[in-house]
Parts: sequence; C-alpha cells; structure tokens
Amino acid sequence: MHRWSPLNERQKALLDRLAGGEELDTQGASEWRSLYALRDRGLATVKRGSGGVQVQVTEAGRFYLEHGHHPDDPERADGDAGSASGPGKPKTARSRAAGGRRSPMPYSARPIARARREKARQLVERLVAEERVTISEPDEDEVTEWRRVVDYAKRHGLTPSGKRIEKMRMWNRDLQISLVTGQHPNSRRDSPENASPVQVPTQLRSPHPVVAALRDDEGRLAMPSALRRRALLLFQGLAAEVVRRGHKAKDRPVADRYRSRPYSYDGKYFPSGYSRRDGELDVLVDGFTYTVTIQQEFPQSTDPERSGRLVIELGYGRSDRQRRWADRKRWVLEDILGAVLQEIETRAVEDAQRKVDEERAKAEREVRWKAAIAEAKEQAQQDQLAEMLKEQARSWQSAIALRTYCDALERRLAEATDDDTEVASAREWLAWARQYAQVADPLTRLPVMPTPKEPTPDDLKPYLKGWSPYGPEEHGFGWGAR
Repeated sequence: MHRWSPLNERQKALLDRLAGGEELDTQGASEWRSLYALRDRGLATVKRGSGGVQVQVTEAGRFYLEHGHHPDDPERADGDAGSASGPGKPKTARSRAAGGRRSPMPYSARPIARARREKARQLVERLVAEERVTISEPDEDEVTEWRRVVDYAKRHGLTPSGKRIEKMRMWNRDLQISLVTGQHPNSRRDSPENASPVQVPTQLRSPHPVVAALRDDEGRLAMPSALRRRALLLFQGLAAEVVRRGHKAKDRPVADRYRSRPYSYDGKYFPSGYSRRDGELDVLVDGFTYTVTIQQEFPQSTDPERSGRLVIELGYGRSDRQRRWADRKRWVLEDILGAVLQEIETRAVEDAQRKVDEERAKAEREVRWKAAIAEAKEQAQQDQLAEMLKEQARSWQSAIALRTYCDALERRLAEATDDDTEVASAREWLAWARQYAQVADPLTRLPVMPTPKEPTPDDLKPYLKGWSPYGPEEHGFGWGAR
C-alpha cells in the first residue's frame, strides 16, 4: 500500500464525517481500522491524551475530499497544480461552505516537492545505468537532502521492480547510494524459509575439525547436553555446506579477555580457563571472514520452552542487514540454516564491491591530495618570493632615507666653521654613513630571481585547506579537516 492508494468507501465516508466535525465512534473496531488507514496515508492525525482521543483531518485529507485522490499521487502530480477551484469549475459543497475560498496549493505542486520528485527521478535513472552513485564528502545538510530524495523515491514507487535503494556513509565520509537486487533482508515477505536448505546431520560422525574442537572443549557451549549436541549438529551442517560450496571454515579461539588468570593456591596451580555459553566458527568467503555464533537464547529462563531455544548470530556487517536468527513457532534453526549461509555469501559480494569502491576512492583521494600538495607548494613558494620582494623594498626605502639624511648632514657641515672642534668627527661619520647606505641599497647590484626554499610540512599546513601534509589517509587538522 502506498500513501496515495485510493480509499475504500468506508474509509472515505469516515474522512468526510471527521472533516465535518463528527466525533469518532471509539467502540467500533472497524472505525479504528479505517482511522489507522487514514493516519498511515497522512490524511488524519490521531493523538491520545488524558482527555481522550483527538482526531484532526490534515491538509492532505481536505485535498482528498476536494479532488478525490491523494496529493502525493505521482500520476496526478503534474495535473493538479492548477486544479484548485478555478473559473468554470463547479465548487463542491465543502468549498461553498468555506465561503468560496481558493483551495491551498497541493503538496505535490509545491516547488520543493516538484524539485525533490525530479531529483529522485534523476537519481533512479543514474542508479539504473550505473548501479552506484557516490557523493564526495557531503556536509550534513546534503546528507539530509539525499536521505529525503531516497525516501521520496521509495514512497512513490520510483524504484524498479525487484530492486531496492540502499545508502551508506563510507569510511572517508563519502555517501554511497546503491541499487540492490531483492527485498530488504528485514522485510517480512523475505522469509528465511525461502533460502536453499542446508542438510543438518542427526548424528555427529566424522565431524569437521572445527566442530570436533568445539565438541572436545568443555569450556565452550556451556549449556544442557541436549542443546549442546544440537548446537554441534548445526555447526557440522553449516561447516559441511561451507566446504561443499568452496568456502572455508576455521576455528575461532576464545579471546584472552574471556579467560581467567592463572593462579596458585594451597600449593596447587590453576591454569587459565574460561566458561562460555556460546560457540563460534569463522566462515571464509573470497578472502572475507564472518563469525557465526550459536548459543542459548534465554539461558536464565525457567520456562522449558524458552530455555530450549537456540539463536544464531552473525557478526555486525557494514550495512543494515539481518544478523540474528532464532527458533520460532514458524521454524527452527535447522530449517533456516540456509538463510544464514546465504546472508554470509551476500555480505561477501557486497564487501568485495565495497573494497573495490574503497580502493577507487582511496586512489581518487590520493590524486586530490597530490594536487593539493602541489598547489600548496606553489602558494608557499610564491609567498616566499613576495616576502623577499617586500624585504628588498623595505631595504631600498631605508637606503633612500639614509642617503637623504647624509645629504642633510653634508649641508649642515657646509654651514659649520673649521674652528668647530666637532667638524672633523662629523665628516668621518658622514663618510661612514654614505658607505653604509650604499651597501644597504639592494639596487647597488642588479637583483636576480631568488630561489625559494623547499617548504616543510608545517609551512604547507596553512595552504592545504584541511588536508594533512603527511599523506591522504592522515587525519586533517583544524576547521574544515577532511
């Protein structure tokens, strides 16, 4: 059901009554079902409070009563912009009751909605052609806008049949939007029973080495013997199918953080040990490792039915995918083990593509970093030359001032008499001053093009606009760091 799906007669009648101010019949179950249908379509709001239930018809609900369809209906969007009561169009009873006021512009005809619809359409066209669109380092406002565009495409059925759109923030802050085949793994319609079955043995004969290690390790799968045997059979079925499909199954040792420290007491030595309710094995698919864990779902429960349930968990992935399966009324783990392996293989395909994307993004980032370094070096050296020029200009201005002073001093000496005892010393000082002014003047010799020094990483920082001078993968610094 879409937001713009047409109402049935009962729902439309309820919407009309609510718009007319009639109160909801809170005793009727059918009334509530119809009300929730109106709420899910955005035609009415439902608020519960101490004063009871408050129901209000929304702008979209009034539009529906006026025009007979939802304002978000994509098939009607382009034709409704001017569909409000205009010249020559008969007014409905509701518009006449409103005093002939012009109906507000429908949501679908508003500039923001029309722009978002066009952006969503263009996005889907690109995804169909390229399967993946990457937005480089968007800010939070851009991420929010792309999320709204993707949501618009989903709500209005713009996604091709059998496909779904997924978005993910990459390690380098890029936003990746992908067109993926199949329904979302958390969709109710995507039942784990539909996966290819995996044969689970009834007896543990010739177990896989990983399963044999779990069986012989009393510190793992600490649970009732019947459940432990069942967990081992599940591991054996999974390991055998993993090998049959050309993958590998490896043991996953217990991490040191779960082990107790060895100690001595009363002359006896107690080695390091552990007690784990779960068991784990690693599945290797195309170079990627995925950890499968089996344990009791409710080990503390006193209810025999609940305490007898097992649960399989798959390590967290880099996307929002299913990672947990448990015994339920509709199935037991033996029936849906194929769904676990299918999820592992799906993750391997996605991780392989993600690795390619990340390597490409890393290469592109290195190219951008090298260009930024080259530009920063150029700017740093230009600033060095500019500073040298300013220093020469300051020296030249200083030399002019010194010569002007020497000329004034010489005029003063011309006015002095030879009897003045300080004249000889003043002439000596004038001679030295003129010699110094000549040495200080940069134009005494013809200036040549200076050679700037090689900038250091610290010299480059002000020109890198957030890039690190030490490499494209290093953390940036300051405001605007990448």
